[in-house]
Amino acid sequence: MISWQCKHFSELSVEELYKILQLRNEVFVVEQNCAYQDCDDKDFKCYHITAHDEDALIAYGRILPPGLSYPLAASIGRVLTSPLARKQKLGKELMIYSLKNLYSLFGKVKVAIGAQLYLKKFYESFNFIQTGNSYLEDGIEHIPMEKLI
Repeated sequence: MISWQCKHFSELSVEELYKILQLRNEVFVVEQNCAYQDCDDKDFKCYHITAHDEDALIAYGRILPPGLSYPLAASIGRVLTSPLARKQKLGKELMIYSLKNLYSLFGKVKVAIGAQLYLKKFYESFNFIQTGNSYLEDGIEHIPMEKLI
């Protein structure tokens, strides 16, 4: 049975934080072959969404409060599913849970994201729209997207 949690950074245990950073590095640094600074000082102000299957962390995302990454919008970032748990539609569940918590925390605000281009249709299924041209970030093509209020 999968258990979902939303915790502010200050509520995370050292072990929880370690597992989050370990999985983010596994997916974004190793799997996607991106050498970048994952710890960006934003984590301290974020809410962290986790999904566990027993003790294994299998999905993760972070909710960024309005103004942290985008002047007039909240954001969801570092969205990932563990390679061991792919093809279970956890990405969809993760976004539903993240949006629900984002709106619960901050009200009906605009949500802006920098999406990897290959995931455009995935984010469109949550009513995000592309708001600008594609750009390279860490060697991967991204697009700006917004989910309007």
